[in-house]
Amino acid sequence: MSLLSEFREFAVKGNVVDLAVGVIIGAAFNGIVKSLVDQVVMPPIGLLTGGIDFSELEWVLRPENPATEAVEKVSIQYGAFANTVIQFLIVAFVVFMVVKGINAMRRQEAAKPDPAPAAPTATEALLTEIRDTLKSRPGA
Repeated sequence: MSLLSEFREFAVKGNVVDLAVGVIIGAAFNGIVKSLVDQVVMPPIGLLTGGIDFSELEWVLRPENPATEAVEKVSIQYGAFANTVIQFLIVAFVVFMVVKGINAMRRQEAAKPDPAPAAPTATEALLTEIRDTLKSRPGA
């Protein structure tokens, strides 16, 4: 088997395709969560804290020097980090709820009683009768 055909077989397997779809959906979901945090969750929190914009909160370690372009401002942007933590918590909660739902469906499926075994077909019944007859013959 050539390297190209092996790679093609690997790439089109269901798990790889499912993973690719999951990554694409996850990237799109990341944009939704970022918008939710930045434009829906943080403005009311900023309003409650006196109009603070969390995305711009920072500790300036070295201020910007307007006289030179070489020395740029150095700061720890803890407000942006707070936004990222909130985004992570939202994503983690959504993933938790999805996994919880899937596990609940699996438990329901596992709790269902197994269907009764199907009655033997006419051929199976005839073969069983022949087997039993052969077993009951003396000298067999």
